[in-house]
Amino acid sequence: MKVLIVEDEPKIAGALSRGLKQEKSIVEVCDDGESGLASALGDEYDVIILDRMLPGMDGVEICRQIRAGNITTPIIILTAKSQIRDRVEGLDAGADDYLVKPFSFEELLARIRAVLRRPQDAIDNILKVGDLTLDTVNYDVRRGKTAIHLTSTEFALLEYLMRNQTRVMNKDKIVSHVWDFDADVLPNTVEAYISSLRHKIDKPFKGKPLIHTLRGFGYKVEG
Repeated sequence: MKVLIVEDEPKIAGALSRGLKQEKSIVEVCDDGESGLASALGDEYDVIILDRMLPGMDGVEICRQIRAGNITTPIIILTAKSQIRDRVEGLDAGADDYLVKPFSFEELLARIRAVLRRPQDAIDNILKVGDLTLDTVNYDVRRGKTAIHLTSTEFALLEYLMRNQTRVMNKDKIVSHVWDFDADVLPNTVEAYISSLRHKIDKPFKGKPLIHTLRGFGYKVEG
């Protein structure tokens, strides 16, 4: 899962980033409204966590402009304002949820899971392709009844491909969603991780291969 955090309080941004990375998410942090909007419009994310009060441009306006750009990424607004009219303004601007500070990290994770259940390609926490299942909450991967042990990067790569099953994902998109933006990813890194996944997901099993390569285009998972 790739998450954009737009938050100008360093302690809050740092705590959220650390917590989400421990949950195997790729996290990008912006500390002002203009850079947050530029990132939201210029890249793809699974969830956007957006502070309401920001320097340069407030969260409600950012939310409006994201939706005006026909971007449907789930947005959770964070705010110290708890009045009903403030919440209504954020939701009317296109936010999917609203979380009042202070809040627990566990509640934020629950809100993220809730908004991710809404898109058609993520109805619940269990992703399925053929006889392959991936539990995004318990980090459990199985083919049939056989448990498959993956590294955190392998898990993130497989989750991304399964959330986009049947779609061909090129290397640039994969790197953007699976590795931190400042990570030093070599040209053959994606190929190496795809090969590792194949050895764990496909080769030990007699069923139909699930990981496919389209030469010159990218990779997809399809049952």
